[in-house]
Amino acid sequence: MPMKPIFIFTLCLIFTSFFTEKNGNNLELNESIRLNQVGFYPDQIKAAVVLSETPIDRFFIWDKNKGKIVFEGLVSKSESKTLSGKTAWKVDFSGFSEQGVFEIGIPDFGKSHPFKVDNQVYSELGKASLKAFYFQRASVDIPEEYAGIWARKGGHPDNLVKIHPSAASQSRPEGMTLSSAKGWYDAGDYNKYIVNSGITVGTLLSLYENYPKYFSELNLTIPESQNSIPDILDEVLWNLDWMLTMQDSADGGVYHKLTTAKFEGMVEPHLAVNQRYFVQKSTAATLDFAAVMAQAYRIYKPFTPENADVYLKAAKKAWKWASENPELYYRQNEMNETFDPDVVTGAYGDQNLSDEWIWAASEMYISIQGLEYWEILREADLKYQLPSWSQVKWLGFYSLIRNEKYIPQIPEAWMSMLKNNLIAMADSIDLAGQRQVFLAPMGADPKDFIWGSNSVASNQGILLLGAFKLSGKAEYLQSAKGNLDYILGRNATGYSFVTGFGSKTPRFPHHRLATSRPDLPPLPGFMVGGPNPSQQDKCDYPSDFPDESYTDLSCSYASNEIAINWSAAFAFLVNAILANQTKIP
Repeated sequence: MPMKPIFIFTLCLIFTSFFTEKNGNNLELNESIRLNQVGFYPDQIKAAVVLSETPIDRFFIWDKNKGKIVFEGLVSKSESKTLSGKTAWKVDFSGFSEQGVFEIGIPDFGKSHPFKVDNQVYSELGKASLKAFYFQRASVDIPEEYAGIWARKGGHPDNLVKIHPSAASQSRPEGMTLSSAKGWYDAGDYNKYIVNSGITVGTLLSLYENYPKYFSELNLTIPESQNSIPDILDEVLWNLDWMLTMQDSADGGVYHKLTTAKFEGMVEPHLAVNQRYFVQKSTAATLDFAAVMAQAYRIYKPFTPENADVYLKAAKKAWKWASENPELYYRQNEMNETFDPDVVTGAYGDQNLSDEWIWAASEMYISIQGLEYWEILREADLKYQLPSWSQVKWLGFYSLIRNEKYIPQIPEAWMSMLKNNLIAMADSIDLAGQRQVFLAPMGADPKDFIWGSNSVASNQGILLLGAFKLSGKAEYLQSAKGNLDYILGRNATGYSFVTGFGSKTPRFPHHRLATSRPDLPPLPGFMVGGPNPSQQDKCDYPSDFPDESYTDLSCSYASNEIAINWSAAFAFLVNAILANQTKIP
């Protein structure tokens, strides 16, 4: 009996030696080990998911720099299976906090993609997620000084944009040309759309409004970086300047979009020279414009009071026009039956405007507090709905909560209900995420997988960060980080969905700026749309299961396109996590 402990100890030494020598960094990469390929903070909950029908029981952490095992642990089997029925195993290494570059190894199975543990692990990702908007700038050269190998000639000066017959008025007849320079290219195409610019700018301004101290110190290396305005606000200004040109100064209405009649080819922007048009005013575009300008007024006032005054006047004019034209919907097919040339680019045709009224009323009320805006808010449905380009109600509600101290006249019971609804939804998705195979709220409901599903993950993260800001409960922040883990590789596809970040990232996004330069890697910092079981593009997909319906092909606008609204939500998620980690208020 006394020999037994010695015998067991000896076996452990033999096993550890064998484990180290035979299984260290000589293991083959096994992409069934799914994890955040960028990495983790030292104090963060850290986990990977392994898809395997063969039981596995142990794992180790291999330090790539030291060339040795630095942590070992046991694997646990997940109670749930993936949507395609795969068995999953959880690798939890939260107890490991050393900094460096590591791999997960599983004996007789393989090793993971490398990842970092570092106090600054998401710093470059946060900057890149915002610098992506600089790369999307229209009407200007993008020089090597700021873009490196992605320098390019400017395209679309938009100084001779025609009034489409759908947009004609007495003061601006069909065929008249006007200038409408600047702005961001909307997505993989080269057009500019007010509705999608609306949620994009609103999201970025809200990000700044939540964490102004963090952004006062963030340098994005853009041409305006040396001025006195935070870089995120300088970048947003490029799009705000364009948005102002989309308002008819005669009546305050806002054109729905600036576009070619058809999508242009997959060429560099300076080679895409088809005629561009101002297309039909719409109530949705005008309300989104009013919301953005009212928000911009209060945010830019300390930096550029003269610009702020312009924004407020534009917002008021837009509100007046929308009040006089409350149901002017953008219906592209009907428009094309009446006017030529036919326009077949992105429609952004929203047929329910109750949420646009609430967003615009919220921002106007915060900024100028008129009774007419409160009348709309007082009757509003306060139920939580995740934001998207066609559902912007909670952009306004987030702003009201964020600016509560500046609007004390709102009844306390009304504001309490709003906050309670936010917390209740955060609790719901947080709980669902705890049961989800990939250990994140995203994908707990198969309905999460829509066109732009990664923006669902990002917007869920924004919700959770809002709940964290309200309550201080660390569980919400951790759950938001779980969705970041999902986006960066711990998902059913094994991809990190952000170009240039991770070992397995999109190489062929549906993005004209990338496809037109096949000699270069894709522009970094762009989050692609993600799994979409509808597969509208009819490209070749490896799977029909919702969480696996992704393909890294440039033809796949349904799963592999980039879009500024998705980019904004992702930028909010990662930079808010950074702001909270650095404890900057």
